[in-house]
Amino acid sequence: MGSGSTDVRAPRSAVRERFDRLLREVAKFGAVGALGTVVNFAVSNLLWHTTDLQAVRANVIATVVAIGCNYVGFRYFTYRDRDKSARTKELSLFLAFSMVGLVIENGVLYAAIYGFGWDSPVQRNVFKVLGIGIATMFRFWSYRTMVFRSLPDSGPAADAEPFLGPRPEQAGRPTQRVP
Repeated sequence: MGSGSTDVRAPRSAVRERFDRLLREVAKFGAVGALGTVVNFAVSNLLWHTTDLQAVRANVIATVVAIGCNYVGFRYFTYRDRDKSARTKELSLFLAFSMVGLVIENGVLYAAIYGFGWDSPVQRNVFKVLGIGIATMFRFWSYRTMVFRSLPDSGPAADAEPFLGPRPEQAGRPTQRVP
């Protein structure tokens, strides 16, 4: 194309843009989760091999350490563009949903060790992976929908005048147009 030509690419569909945003979010969530998983495995295996702690107790400690690392990664990397106005509520919800994930992860490990007697180092790690996988699906859903809430859309549709009159929160107030 020459220097005076214009770019005539077709506009991306809204569905495609939403899908691309979701893929970026999943990739960032996965990067933070991968780091948290490395921390989780390192701490749990260190505790399993250097202390007399029971396997599930050591794993709970490792999971709590990883949760702390993950919060920092999610808040300042994965969901840095999300609403930051209610940090106390956000942190409380994050910890509550993280504890549910902790119970899922350690419940799988507990069932393997105490329910089936699968307690070798390899078996512990296999069931730790399974527990983390199940807990991760729950955490992804809960964090993105309830903890790190999206800011309201400020695109053209949000600025457009309502078709059927003012929104309920604007009823009774004069509308101000900003040039």
